[in-house]
Amino acid sequence: MPTMFERIDRFMRALAAFLAILGGLALIAVIIATVISVSGRALLAFGLSPIRGDFELVELGTGFAVFAFLPWVQINRQHAAVEILTMHMGGPVNRVIDIIADVLMLAMALLLAWKHWDGTLDKLAYGETTFIIQYPIWWAYASGLLGAFGFVLISSWCVILSARALLTGQDQAHGEIVH
Repeated sequence: MPTMFERIDRFMRALAAFLAILGGLALIAVIIATVISVSGRALLAFGLSPIRGDFELVELGTGFAVFAFLPWVQINRQHAAVEILTMHMGGPVNRVIDIIADVLMLAMALLLAWKHWDGTLDKLAYGETTFIIQYPIWWAYASGLLGAFGFVLISSWCVILSARALLTGQDQAHGEIVH
């Protein structure tokens, strides 16, 4: 029977995967909309037309996708890293580096989510809309909050994983604890 720690870990990984899949679906929708819109422009002579406000939809979908991918990247430790020095250091030094990096990433995730939340509330209060489609801009901001809050949650979990690895002497590989 899995321990509470293992159940939480499984949940966090499933949450990160779910958000990444949603981000991927958003990008697929953006690609399809772009192809349809460009094709419509190319075939104006045949009565087709581009999608009205296509660039606004691309901005919305892409912004959502970026935020949705952050938790997946974090839990799988796929952020850009320079390993020229760390690959020659021992496990204990790398575990200290990991926890420092995870605490800094959590700080950035908190700052990003906080400022994104403030921006969403500002856009909601002002009632600003997009130029062509006229959808409220706060919708785009709010869609990114799902990923931003997921990023904070997953980053918090990564700090716990790194602290556990540091305290127990177990290394982490690809987001999983290696015994």
